[in-house]
Amino acid sequence: MFQAIISEYQLTYQSSNLKKMKKHLLPSLLLTGLAGPVLANPDTPNIIFILADDMGYGDVSYLNPSSRIKTENLDRMAGESVVFLDAHSSSSVSTPTRYGILTGRYNWRSTLKSSVLDGYSKALIPSGRETLASMLKKQGYQTAAIGKWHLGWDWNNIESGIDKVDFSQPITHGPTTLGFDYFYGFSGSLDMPPYVYVENDRPTMTPDRNTENKGKYSWWRNGPTSPDFHHEEVLPHLTDKACAYIHSQSKSSAPYFLYLPLPAPHTPILPSEEFRGKSGIGEYGDFVLMVDAMVGKILKAVRESGEEENTIIVFTTDNGCSPAAGIDEMEKLGHHANHIYRGHKSDLFDGGHRIPCMIRWKGEFRPHSVAQTICLTDFYATFAAINQYQLKDSEGEDSYNLLPAIRSIDEIPAIREATVHHSIDGEFTIRQGKWKLLFSASSGGWSSPKPQDKDLLKGLPAMQLYDMNADPRERRNLVNEYPEKVRELQEIMWRYIKDGRSTPGQPQPNDPCDKWEQIKAISAGK
Repeated sequence: MFQAIISEYQLTYQSSNLKKMKKHLLPSLLLTGLAGPVLANPDTPNIIFILADDMGYGDVSYLNPSSRIKTENLDRMAGESVVFLDAHSSSSVSTPTRYGILTGRYNWRSTLKSSVLDGYSKALIPSGRETLASMLKKQGYQTAAIGKWHLGWDWNNIESGIDKVDFSQPITHGPTTLGFDYFYGFSGSLDMPPYVYVENDRPTMTPDRNTENKGKYSWWRNGPTSPDFHHEEVLPHLTDKACAYIHSQSKSSAPYFLYLPLPAPHTPILPSEEFRGKSGIGEYGDFVLMVDAMVGKILKAVRESGEEENTIIVFTTDNGCSPAAGIDEMEKLGHHANHIYRGHKSDLFDGGHRIPCMIRWKGEFRPHSVAQTICLTDFYATFAAINQYQLKDSEGEDSYNLLPAIRSIDEIPAIREATVHHSIDGEFTIRQGKWKLLFSASSGGWSSPKPQDKDLLKGLPAMQLYDMNADPRERRNLVNEYPEKVRELQEIMWRYIKDGRSTPGQPQPNDPCDKWEQIKAISAGK
């Protein structure tokens, strides 16, 4: 008996299957007094990355005591997590942020220099680019993505036009070519056609009708819709799929990485009857409560799987709340979706890219808050470090390892030199410590002054400098008062562009961008 246990232990160790070792050996090892070595070498953790869509910093009541929305599940998770109080997406809109998360590289280094993809767009991430999924897969993970992709793939016969797409045939250059063993979801945002589920590389059903919604908040564009695709059911349906995946993986001997990009509370805003009227501030508030409930279901599934202590869960969002949610109407009712921060989705101002962000690993991370600036690109290097994987120069060029800040509570070391953010119009801002420099006189997005508001922009300085400690609402432009700080930030920005990276390492090529010469000219004072 004793020798059999030792032999099984050796075979398991030799195969590096730590998860299987703990599951199958722990009861016997406890009985024989040999549990010590197993517990001293914990399993490789499962990783679940939950990405909400268009949900603001102020929508999470843990972060905003004045919130009119009580996010009970997220608040409970935050109390058990490392909470980043100054977290940012790399972009203030959807597609670019998702690119940054999965590649650890700033979105503006890619071929997408502004705006977002649509439901028919071709693949943005080339098959040769390492992703979170492909990197973790090499470390022995089972990998899955369930939800809103919005990074493009190639529909069959798309070259002949969107009305000629053959939905009976597989897609190409989709998530399964980028390291995901399993994918279930749809191509763009929930308001972008086509409305077709894809499982792995094949549409689940062929569209049999067109649908459209013209509601103030529930709207979606006219487009082909499959018989199994019902907009009102997408959020709970995807959540159920994710829960089923979590339960199924508890029977597996390998750790798993689940990327779960939710389609909500982005438009169409479609709270179910259970949540309708629950927030008291309108449909968006109700939909946020529904998102919170879906997160609660994920947390419950992890708990029921028996792997809660060794499962990392991240919750965050892709950008700030959108004006399409009715920000002005909610503010009249006392709810500020983007908290105290200026602007909203699309902008260079913090309301566009300052986001809720928390990471929980109950077996390892002690709950606390981190006040310094971090970026969603940083999870690439963080998950690599957890797996003791050394990044190559050609991957994660803008990803910093967050583990020192996560593991330290009393004296949290500085993580980033500086952080770059990008707007829907392709404008840049850079943040270092308390200083934030906007390489634009405008918001770079949809709030005033907009890039196209030429009359409003006349006479304004070409750049904006804010002290985010003294002026987090970005009201007082100090660009003329601190020329040396402006110059310092300009030089850092241009170095990041020129080197093709913001982390230490060998310079890397960027995809061409005509705006970089504009930044260089501004930096040179021309």
